[in-house]
Amino acid sequence: MRYPLLIATWLISDLLLFVGAFALAYFVRVGWILSSDYSLAEHVIAAAIAAPVFLSSLLTTRTFALTRNQAGIRNGVYIAYACLLGTAAFALAYYFMHRDLFSRLLLIEGFLLACLVIWIWHQGFGQLSRLVLRRDPPVFRALIVGVTRESHRLIETLKCRHSPIVPVAVLDARGTSETSIEGVPVKGRLNKLEDVITQEGITHLIQCADIEQSLNLLSTCRNHGITYLLLPSVLGMVERDERIETLEGQPVTMVNPRERSWMWFFR
Repeated sequence: MRYPLLIATWLISDLLLFVGAFALAYFVRVGWILSSDYSLAEHVIAAAIAAPVFLSSLLTTRTFALTRNQAGIRNGVYIAYACLLGTAAFALAYYFMHRDLFSRLLLIEGFLLACLVIWIWHQGFGQLSRLVLRRDPPVFRALIVGVTRESHRLIETLKCRHSPIVPVAVLDARGTSETSIEGVPVKGRLNKLEDVITQEGITHLIQCADIEQSLNLLSTCRNHGITYLLLPSVLGMVERDERIETLEGQPVTMVNPRERSWMWFFR
């Protein structure tokens, strides 16, 4: 129940903050009074009408995704894009209600305030949600398959960045003398896969080695309703510049040649 409640709280708070940002823009522009020429109530109603447009834009850009870095520049751009659409919807709603706008500068102030407030809120709430989701017992429990240098690095990264996906067990196809990795117990070989999934309440399986086991692992994940993740290093990709794209609707892994950074926008 923790995750659905967090998401519901996040969505509702974003709606309220968007409307609140435009209400604040009203007072910044009009002054700390209730103007008789420009009604605060009508202003807030227009913002409330525009708020679902703003929120739907955030949803389509997957801003609320579990593994999204809320402090990242790309995430800030997505929030600005959603606020821009919300601002356009506000102007359109107010125009249809009153046939005229009180102030074009108010639109700019509302847009900037919404961007600032919501981006700060997302960073704070993102950190809070990670703490809540990681609290014992963690909501998202990961099984790591393969004891390799990459799996060591992955577990260390997930712990250092307080990822909501928490490794709770490690299995290796060939067996290993290691008993734990960064405090995560090594449970043995893959013959214990079904038992570990059941006992540990696994929600995510991350394959870090043993490419020949991919089909078996994927089938097991589908049978148990588990999210399957595969490190590119399992396929021999170690450059860390690969990404998932689509080619005519077909998912593909893409690695571009090294070139000017601005070409990223067109590749």
